[in-house]
Amino acid sequence: MNRRKFVHNSAKAGLAISFLGTYACKQAKKAEDGDTMADAPDTESVEPFFKLSLAQWSINKMIREGGVDPYTFAEKAKAWGFTGLEYVSQLYKNELEPANYSEEAMQGFIDKCNAEAEKHGLQNVLIMVDRQGDLAAADAEERKAAVENHYKWVDAAAAMGCHAIRVNLNGIQEPEAWTAASVDGLGQLATYAKDKNINVTVENHGGLSSNAAMLAQVMTQVNMDNCGTLPDFGNFCIKREDGSYYESKCIEEYDKYKGVEELMVHAKAVSAKSHTFDENGNEANIDYERMMKIVKDAGYAGYVGVEYEGSELSEEAGILATKNLLLEVAAKLG
Repeated sequence: MNRRKFVHNSAKAGLAISFLGTYACKQAKKAEDGDTMADAPDTESVEPFFKLSLAQWSINKMIREGGVDPYTFAEKAKAWGFTGLEYVSQLYKNELEPANYSEEAMQGFIDKCNAEAEKHGLQNVLIMVDRQGDLAAADAEERKAAVENHYKWVDAAAAMGCHAIRVNLNGIQEPEAWTAASVDGLGQLATYAKDKNINVTVENHGGLSSNAAMLAQVMTQVNMDNCGTLPDFGNFCIKREDGSYYESKCIEEYDKYKGVEELMVHAKAVSAKSHTFDENGNEANIDYERMMKIVKDAGYAGYVGVEYEGSELSEEAGILATKNLLLEVAAKLG
């Protein structure tokens, strides 16, 4: 995942206004020209086949660089028209790490999140868990420690009424060993989470986890009802220049459409990733209509999480552009 720094300046604000204005003008022009409803769907009257949640990573720059309180997440999501909340564990590290994730600190996190979600009438959907150890580590003891580090987040998800946590399958990158380690690590964690009625979901999130066929095979081998995938439309880089998971230039990518189709078989959540939009409001590098048809054809009707990660638009403008694109596509798909 590319973590580019967010710079607040008037040029980018102007770009956001220009984008939204251009998109609105083009929609109006379509109507004037008598385009069909397929070209200009009525997104207000068509009920989408999915529910809309907001991934908190979409506002990570506001929080990490702009000083925004992460506990205003529910308020912002409500104002932008979402009904579900997808939390990101690392955005609360300034509060939780100094307390060494004590029971008291975790309870404070849970209570504040629950209060805000209830205040704004939103559903807590899942928690994206990062930096808690490698669930696919080669060493069995290291793997077990990583599993146990995730327990507190399973407990938090249960106390918040979430249905899942999202985890990463970082660790050894030799295919056969990775598969075996992943099956073991996930099996241990899903066994703990089962008694809490929590799903353990894995995102295609760099390295071998972005090889959808391999990740799907891991799910088949784990073979537990509460263990599944979280297909992300944009995270299919399986090799980067410096060998990292997220930071350097991608030099090998898995076919994203094939990948989402393979992962939807095991999906318990979906991430609508976006970076850049063209003048018509379409994601420049991802065919959203094609992606959402794959999601719909899989029979999925749960939450689709908006995760804007671009830099050309502000976070708010990018979030709204992604949401509007999803609703437009839903109207086209019927």
